[in-house]
Amino acid sequence: MPDIAPSLPDSAQSLCLLRTSALGDVTHVVPLIRTLQIQMPQMRLAWIVGKLEHKLVGDIPGVEFLIFDKAAGWRGLRALRAQLASRRFDALLHLQVALRANVVSAFVKAPLRIGYDPDRSRDLHGLFVNRRIPARGGEHVLDAMASFLEPLGLRQTDVRWDLPIPDAAHAFAERHLPGKADTLLVSPCSSHALRNWLPQRYAAVMDHVARRGWRVVLCGGPSRLEREFGDAILAHCRNTPLDLIGRDTLKQFLALCQRASLILTPDSGPMHMANAVGCKVLGLHAASNPHRSGPYSDRRWCVDRYDAAARKYKGKPAHDLPWGTKIEYPDVMALVETDAVVERFEQFAGIPR
Repeated sequence: MPDIAPSLPDSAQSLCLLRTSALGDVTHVVPLIRTLQIQMPQMRLAWIVGKLEHKLVGDIPGVEFLIFDKAAGWRGLRALRAQLASRRFDALLHLQVALRANVVSAFVKAPLRIGYDPDRSRDLHGLFVNRRIPARGGEHVLDAMASFLEPLGLRQTDVRWDLPIPDAAHAFAERHLPGKADTLLVSPCSSHALRNWLPQRYAAVMDHVARRGWRVVLCGGPSRLEREFGDAILAHCRNTPLDLIGRDTLKQFLALCQRASLILTPDSGPMHMANAVGCKVLGLHAASNPHRSGPYSDRRWCVDRYDAAARKYKGKPAHDLPWGTKIEYPDVMALVETDAVVERFEQFAGIPR
């Protein structure tokens, strides 16, 4: 398809957004939705989203959700195609470049199809779009998604999430984290295993925080990997934290974050979910660049060893790597020192709240 397409006409009434996964990236789409709702209140919005991710964002008012069950394979694709067969939209915001997402985009009938610039495209993405966002380097993932507004004549000037959290989720969080005690949440697992820190180092930091009189809570999903990783941390802990691994839903996790003071986590979905509800993040970065994929609102408390990783594994400084390069090697996260994480915690703990 050509790179040029007509602007969205004044008569446009419907937009379809395509971003099925993952939790962190879906969280980055929410400010885009909020901007559209404010600046184009007449527009009907539909969002093609993954089944798990729908549990996080599916109660946002004013949005129709078309659920794609990725785990169902071809059956999931056929079901989504049937949902879209009789639909037509004025524009598609194609916010995902993976091959499966490109296939899904072919089911969406829309004359204006906005996608990524060539440098950020892959898996034949350019064949499924006819308008591209501006080519820019050095952007955070959230800002890159916000640039999908520009072909519509809009700009995102205010970043807000306002993710709904049900009363039952708040009740769960209050039951497990009563009162207003200083609280560290630890969400130790990323879906990218090579971004995960060392269990014994998590335990050392958690013990330090507990000795400082803070409440420490270990969180995670219900997967076997997260349970085993959590058990490895607990085996090294001298002070036993509250263990909520596999016991909270996505909405309950958001409520826990709102009651916590700080979260310790690698580059992961929970990092961005916590940031979205205002929880400060002590992020652990070596495999990924925090300026591209760290907590959007405040990266002061992150430990950044991305440049050290670039020099060790790529033989050059981070600024000489293509933007977005991931350095996911075994032991890369060992570059994040325990003392550096403790130092960031102490700096945070010393700020009056």
